[in-house]
Amino acid sequence: MYAGVSSSLGSVILLLGGWLLYKLIRKRIIKKRKEKFFKKNGGLLLKQKLSSGEENVDKVVLFTLKELENATDNFNLNRILGKGGQGTVYKGMLVDGKIVAVKKFKVQGNTAEFINEFVVLNQINHRNVVKLLGCCLEDEVPLLVYEFIPNGNLYEHLHEQNEDLPMTWDMRLRIASEIAGALFYLHSIASQPIYHRDIKSTNILLDEKYRAKVADFGTSRIVSAEATHLTTVVQGTFGYLDPEYFQTSQFTDKSDVYSFGVVLVELLTGQKAISSIRSDEVRGLASFFVVCMEENQVFDIVDKRVLKEGEKEHIIAVANLAYRCLELNGRKRPTMKQVTLELEGIRRLDYWKGGSAQENFEEIELDRNEDNQLWDGYSYSNVSETLHTTTSSSRELSEVMPILKIK
Repeated sequence: MYAGVSSSLGSVILLLGGWLLYKLIRKRIIKKRKEKFFKKNGGLLLKQKLSSGEENVDKVVLFTLKELENATDNFNLNRILGKGGQGTVYKGMLVDGKIVAVKKFKVQGNTAEFINEFVVLNQINHRNVVKLLGCCLEDEVPLLVYEFIPNGNLYEHLHEQNEDLPMTWDMRLRIASEIAGALFYLHSIASQPIYHRDIKSTNILLDEKYRAKVADFGTSRIVSAEATHLTTVVQGTFGYLDPEYFQTSQFTDKSDVYSFGVVLVELLTGQKAISSIRSDEVRGLASFFVVCMEENQVFDIVDKRVLKEGEKEHIIAVANLAYRCLELNGRKRPTMKQVTLELEGIRRLDYWKGGSAQENFEEIELDRNEDNQLWDGYSYSNVSETLHTTTSSSRELSEVMPILKIK
């Protein structure tokens, strides 16, 4: 009897020992697998960049793969928000109920874009730039976790217009001003200058209040304060690509200005950056717009809603600004600081003309002051002085804003 009990107990102990050994081995295999993926996904390079002090990066938030699998229902196809050249973005919900966007990279051994986007976004604190929440390096490909932006991108709203939410002139002018402000911040206010290098309407997301959020920093570059350009292999999107950069392979802050100019023309006209409907010579919207400006036919291509809602002189001011942004000679283009000032000025004057001037002024001031810490060392005093000394009845826009006359 005792022999039987001992035998049964021995079997139980053996099974338990085998199970514990299996768990231990499996844990080690999983740990080694995670370490392998961590190295493969550039974790060591990322650690090196963070510890070297080479980049000014905030504390890293590392998500586990299990957290993100649970958040995205194992990366369910129904959770896909969009696909791009760098990877697929999924909608997810964390344990605390926070809604996030999870970007799963297409790496194929090249982690440069992932590391680049992570390092760049960790240096940015601006309400019109998508916020990075953290990353995960435990999967076969790296994952980035961002704040969730609920209302799609600017391209969808301009070119696949929803009748329930039309893109009004006020919205377009505000979105243009927000994009410009974000680029001005990247170029001149961030701790180190940053060139975005892929500004286009699909990379401008719209939040719950339809405020612009600049996204997709995979090809962006941090430059030294002394640098005037980056010499790189030409990258970008046809229709938005700076012709000067295409010819010289030298990307400058003015290359971002050119791309912004194309987006500004999209906002004005409602037309796509590239269209097969137009002739080969003017298939690109930038070329088409420049021709129309030089032939004094710009109002023929301005969106009907813009013509209906906008003041003529304000539309002309924005058109002239876009025209200057699209100069073939980069040196003749304005800086994003100048662009931001002009758009803010036009927007404020547009509000003054719209009726309840003081209320509208206070609304814009409140809107700007929400993000006031981002503009340390920079003043809007010249615009404010203009606004406070100008009324819709006493002075016209042309007296206070520099306007390039249409030829």
